[in-house]
Amino acid sequence: MALVSKIGIIGTGHVGAHVANALLFKGLATELYLSDLDEVLCKAQVNDLLDAMPFYPHPARVFEVDTRYEELADCDIIVNAAGHIEAAAASRDGELFVTTDEARTFAKRISDAGFKGIWVNIANPCDVVSTEIQYLTGCDPTRVIGSGTTLDSARFRHALSVATGYPASCINAWMLGEHGNGQFALWSHVTFGCLTDKEVEAQTGLKFDRAQLEQDARMGGYVTYKGKHCTEYSIANGAVEVIGAIVNDTKLVTPVSTLLDNVYGASGFYSSLPAVIGKDGVEKVLVPELSDNEIAAWKKSCEHVKGNIDQLDWLKVDARVE
Repeated sequence: MALVSKIGIIGTGHVGAHVANALLFKGLATELYLSDLDEVLCKAQVNDLLDAMPFYPHPARVFEVDTRYEELADCDIIVNAAGHIEAAAASRDGELFVTTDEARTFAKRISDAGFKGIWVNIANPCDVVSTEIQYLTGCDPTRVIGSGTTLDSARFRHALSVATGYPASCINAWMLGEHGNGQFALWSHVTFGCLTDKEVEAQTGLKFDRAQLEQDARMGGYVTYKGKHCTEYSIANGAVEVIGAIVNDTKLVTPVSTLLDNVYGASGFYSSLPAVIGKDGVEKVLVPELSDNEIAAWKKSCEHVKGNIDQLDWLKVDARVE
C-alpha cells in the first residue's frame, strides 16, 4: 500500500477533479481532502468520487474541506490546483495576480496550522506561484515542487512522435525553464531509444523542423484550450506522476519547477530542471550541460520569470539572473 496516503487538493475544477480521480484510480491515496471556494462544487466533486468508489482498486475516504484550510495540515501532500483558466486565454502570465492573491489566502494558514508535508503546485504561472508558496510558508524548498515542464515535456514527446511515427514512450525529450512561453527545448539531449536526433535523421531520411517542433510543445496546451477552454487530462496525469514518485519513493527523474541556486547564473526563484523525486520531495537537482544556444534560452526564460516576480512587490525574494 502507499507510503503516503493523506492528500489534499485545493481547487476542485477541471484539473483538481482529474487529479483526485487519477489518484484514486492509481490507488495512491487512502484519504483525500478537497478544498474549494465554491462549496457547492466541492460537495458535488466529493459526492461524485464517493459514488465512483466501487470502481477504484482500493477504498479511500474523501472529505469536503471547503475553505477550512487548517484541516489540510495533517496531509502528507497538498496539491495547489487553484487556477483561473479564463485569465490564461492568451498566456499563462494572465493568471499572475489572481492566482498569487489566492495562494496568499491559504498557504500561510496551512503552514501555521502545522503542515510538514510536501506541496505540489499546478497553479500558473507555475514558477512564480511555487516561489510564492515557499516564501509564504518558509518551507524547505525541496518540499515545494512545481509541476513545471513535466507537462510541456510530454507535449514535446507528442510532437516528436507525430513527426516520426515512433511511440512517445521511446522518446526522451524535455522542455526546460519557465512553464510558459519562455520554455525551451533541450535538443542537445533528445534521444529516440539510444539514438540522438541527428542519428535518426541520418539513418531514416527524416528532417526535423526543430523550431516548429519546439513551438508545438510550447503552445500545445492552446490547441486543447481552443477546443475545450481548459486543459485537464494531461496536466492532471503529469501532476499525479510526480505525486506517485513521492508516495512510492521511486526516485523518478523528471523536469519540475524547483528553487534555483546559481544555475547558469540564475538564483533565488523557481524554474524547471531535471530532478530526482522521492519521498522527501526534490531529493537532488540534476543540471544538464547546455549548449551555448540553450544557455542563452535558459537565461531569457529565467529573466521572464524574474520579471513576473518583480511585478509582485510584496514577494521579497532575491531573484537574480547574472
